[in-house]
Amino acid sequence: MAEIRLTRLEQGKTKIKSVPIAVTPEGFWCCPSPVVFQKNLKAQNHLNKSLRPSSPPHKPSIQKKQQAPAAYRKPLTPKPPPAPAPAPAEQQAAVPQNPTSSAPLERPQRPKSEHVQRKVSIEFGESGTSDLKVVLMGRQDFCVKLSVHRDVLAENSSFFACKLLEGQDGSPCLEIDDCEDVEIYVETVGLMYCPEIKQRLIKQSVARVLRILKVAELIGFNQCIKSCLEYLEAVPWVGEEEEEKVVSSVLRLQGETVGVIPVLKRVSSEISNPAPKDTLYHIIDLVLKSNGERGRREMKNVVLKLLRENSSVPSPHFCHETIYDSCRECVNSLVELFRQAVADMQTRDEAAKQIAIEADNVSWLLDMLTDCQVADEFATIWVQQQELTALHAKLPIVSRYHVSCITSKLFVGIGRGQILPSKETRLMLLKTWLQPLMDDYRWLQHGCRSFDQKVVEEGIGRTILTLPLEDQQSILLSWLGSFLKAGDSCPNLQRAFEVWWRRTFVRPYVDSQGNFLTQISQ
Repeated sequence: MAEIRLTRLEQGKTKIKSVPIAVTPEGFWCCPSPVVFQKNLKAQNHLNKSLRPSSPPHKPSIQKKQQAPAAYRKPLTPKPPPAPAPAPAEQQAAVPQNPTSSAPLERPQRPKSEHVQRKVSIEFGESGTSDLKVVLMGRQDFCVKLSVHRDVLAENSSFFACKLLEGQDGSPCLEIDDCEDVEIYVETVGLMYCPEIKQRLIKQSVARVLRILKVAELIGFNQCIKSCLEYLEAVPWVGEEEEEKVVSSVLRLQGETVGVIPVLKRVSSEISNPAPKDTLYHIIDLVLKSNGERGRREMKNVVLKLLRENSSVPSPHFCHETIYDSCRECVNSLVELFRQAVADMQTRDEAAKQIAIEADNVSWLLDMLTDCQVADEFATIWVQQQELTALHAKLPIVSRYHVSCITSKLFVGIGRGQILPSKETRLMLLKTWLQPLMDDYRWLQHGCRSFDQKVVEEGIGRTILTLPLEDQQSILLSWLGSFLKAGDSCPNLQRAFEVWWRRTFVRPYVDSQGNFLTQISQ
């Protein structure tokens, strides 16, 4: 808060301007913004210019120019002989003049507007009934004079009460220099005259109420602070940016004796730490067990979007544990559904529908783990499903191909470096699930719209190339036999095969030749 000085306004430095102000019967003042101040100042300047031709005829315009302040005169310009009478403007323009004689008639150069100290003063209240003047000096070259009452300010503002107590000489004027927000300052002082402040804030925006709250905090207007907090607690906040502004403004008041907790309860909870884990598990469980296809699909997309928006922030550990608990349950349920489908041929169609739903749930949980960068353990869980692999071969492709979608997603994640399981897990994943994937590959190409053939083939090839050279050879030679038989119905791993070929046949020869040349040169 700027220091208040007990002083009087100096005459001649401030230009008083009357501007229409909305004043309620309770005394609530609506101060115009600085833009309105500037508009009124320009309007006044325009009015002054328009009134110049109506000046008395016996005072010629040349004499007005000669009566300009000394700072604006040209020092070495000779004065012309007095003219008998000013000629009309049209005749002056038609008569040619000597350049030397026209020099004295030149308009004196005006100083730049930023060097001229011109301020607009707006007066509030009834000066006849008030016993105190508060002058707010703004930073846009204008000031506001408030006709107020000492007892009202002292009763509502601890700041003004302290300053009025210091000024025991009874000076009728308080001046506040460098007031940052004159418009809101006037409005906040006007709220001291309102019996119901909260009702006056209803039609205001959140941003404006935050400005009022800041001024109320500076002048110690506790009743206004309380009303602003009640408003902020009840009004909706639009967007994350507005929410951050509200929270930061309210946190600044946390040390004060005001009720900020109701506002902060929107963004924080006093419940113990295990609650977020239970809440997340409950959300995932509701989505996984939903019977509505559209609602389940929409909420899966929403949860994934929320996780990806905060991908730069590490997820809490309980979040990973919760997803893995749900993941194990879904995998176990998937194995049980395969058992039922193999055991009972009559219920195979219904089991196939449930297999598709459960496989989609596992795929969704895998996406969540990948976004959280903790999907390595899932690869270990998946290679341990030996029974699921055996049951996979006993069902028709239309019932089982959803499981191969999970396998292909794992290969893509490993190939992109998003999933980093151990060497043993990568080898077991290829030995356990590559052949079932190749068995379903033709169906995946033509019967699964979300299947991207090139991406999957690149992921499989890169996964193979992360293994030791001997394991690369074993897997690629096995693939070669299947590819020569099935052709397009088998993944095309030729790029990985070429890399393995160069590593096996070309690079050793180049290295040996390099060593031989090195020995000769020595």
